[in-house]
Amino acid sequence: MALQKMLLVKNLSNIAGKEFLRGNSSRNSLYRLSFTCRSLDGISSHTVFKSTLPNYEEAPSSSEQTGPTGREWKSLTGNHEHPELDLSFGCGKEAYKSKKTSEVLRALLVFNLCSLDFLVNNQKRLLQMSRKLMGPRLFSAMMRQTFYGHFVAGADQEEIKPVASRIKQFGVKSILDYSAEEDISSEAAVEAEMEGCVPQQNELENPVATFAESNKTIEGQEDAAAASQYRAHEEFGDRREKVTSARTYFYESEAQCDKNMQIFLNCIDAVSHATEKSGFAAIKLTALGKPQLLLQMSEVLMTAKNFFAMLHKTQGEIDTGELRFGLEDFDSRLREIGVQLQEGKKRTWVSVKDISADGCEVDLLDWSNLLEINRSLSKLLVVPNFKTGKLQPLVEAMTEEEEDQMKNMLRRVNKLAKYAQEKEVRVMIDAEQSYFQPAIRRLTMEMMRKFNKERSVIFNTYQCYTKEAYNDILVDMDLARREDFYFGAKLVRGAYMEQERERAASLGYEDPINPSYEATTEMMHRVVEEVMRQIHMRPVGRMAVMIASHNEDTVRYTIQKMKEYGIGPNDRLICFGQLFGMCDQISFPLGQAGYSVYKYVPFGPVEEVLPYLSRRAMENRGVLLKVKKERRLLRQELFRRIGRGQIFYKPVTSEAVAAK
Repeated sequence: MALQKMLLVKNLSNIAGKEFLRGNSSRNSLYRLSFTCRSLDGISSHTVFKSTLPNYEEAPSSSEQTGPTGREWKSLTGNHEHPELDLSFGCGKEAYKSKKTSEVLRALLVFNLCSLDFLVNNQKRLLQMSRKLMGPRLFSAMMRQTFYGHFVAGADQEEIKPVASRIKQFGVKSILDYSAEEDISSEAAVEAEMEGCVPQQNELENPVATFAESNKTIEGQEDAAAASQYRAHEEFGDRREKVTSARTYFYESEAQCDKNMQIFLNCIDAVSHATEKSGFAAIKLTALGKPQLLLQMSEVLMTAKNFFAMLHKTQGEIDTGELRFGLEDFDSRLREIGVQLQEGKKRTWVSVKDISADGCEVDLLDWSNLLEINRSLSKLLVVPNFKTGKLQPLVEAMTEEEEDQMKNMLRRVNKLAKYAQEKEVRVMIDAEQSYFQPAIRRLTMEMMRKFNKERSVIFNTYQCYTKEAYNDILVDMDLARREDFYFGAKLVRGAYMEQERERAASLGYEDPINPSYEATTEMMHRVVEEVMRQIHMRPVGRMAVMIASHNEDTVRYTIQKMKEYGIGPNDRLICFGQLFGMCDQISFPLGQAGYSVYKYVPFGPVEEVLPYLSRRAMENRGVLLKVKKERRLLRQELFRRIGRGQIFYKPVTSEAVAAK
């Protein structure tokens, strides 16, 4: 198959799942949709989307749990017991058992400094002054005793190995992230962003958006405004603005992208070496090529989604049972939304057929075929044109240089995934801004389809502050189940909320973010519960999901749902994640109680991780209540050690004590 099938055929499957199954996941019914999409070479392929309920056990046994719906969920392994655990996370002794007293003191100092507004607001200038006054060696020593020592594990894989080994002894594994980054000016960031996102040739008007706008309806205006979401805009060129918890990459050159790839390869080596293959390597796709490809792929994906959303608005209610979507219905719906159909003219870009029995399930293309394409990518990044009935390229033409740049990005992604598979290391693909995310998600699922056949290698990230988080992960889990590959995911709240809201309001498209903190919490909990249900639909071990949250309520909710759905800590199907140097009162009690827990562990030279440390200081200043609790627990543990004569306490695991 060719790339247009990936961009068009799979979209229709995903869109069908989102639009027609939204809100129906609890119904005891089966919907099937099949779209026959004709590519530019005239070859057609079929996609079938199905949704079914997990298999409930009718007869409860001694190892079954009663779920929230009243149904009985059978334990996956028979060993679902959960240990006694203080879920108030208020014990300083358990939280800091892995730290020497000097490290407890350092943590208390760092959190106190993070609460000083003057220091945080002027941190860059103060750091620059300190470097000049102290010189490189003294400055490095000072940072290692304060912020760097607390938030960063070391400069290289040799330095981080004892840190990763020690926290593992206390039940916490590592996700390694090379956090060195260049601190460029805002002007340079905008210039790099526009160069990396704007094609050399003119982008054509999006025909779906133009058509929607011509309808003069509210929905049409919204769809037209949405087209601007996937185009670069200079006023939002510095993607670091109002983002404190995520690193940002800007395109500099192909040589820099190759350098970033090598850094990620070294990070995979570090995971293999320092964590004995128990950890993860974290990767951002914007580091591996021009963001232009991600923007254009995202626009193609969302254009098809918007087109079928317009059809869906004319459909009305769907009866339970099998959904039949016939060609006559399709044509009538096209006319209802104002498409001018000419009798006798064939629509070369899409046709629809009924499915009354199991059909052929052909989905997307092989990942290797995507990397080996020799056709012009500008001819493959296409969207339907209603007036002509043909596929229209998003850009007039791509230069040879742009073609090579885009293919280079895909090859780098493939090389990293293949190397991780060979090294038996898992890779976490980080989520990014909403206008990149459709392409990132699609590429990540392609990697899963190729590299997750025998074990979980590739993990995707789902940001639960987005309105589409539930629908996105539902469709992806269904794809993994139907094609029987391992599904890995990380669930987070999200890192770009303020920036995303401002961009949507300025450009006039719908805010992709949930309206409130409470709505995001509800989305996170809804996704967590759906994950639990889906785990019962697969053989044990085929799904693994990380709940990456500093929110104690979310952790408590997840543990409660694990109990209700018969998923035990030792099943290693649900794990938890927090940042290194933060929320130890959650991570270490969970890890020592037997739950699977990870720390997101940054490493890199002192001078090169200063921007990362700057973000950690800003983030801690922004979550005062959590920092107050950590300061209280640190003081509690410090006074406990002093009172018991343990000022020279050295971390020793219970296993080590038993061995003596």
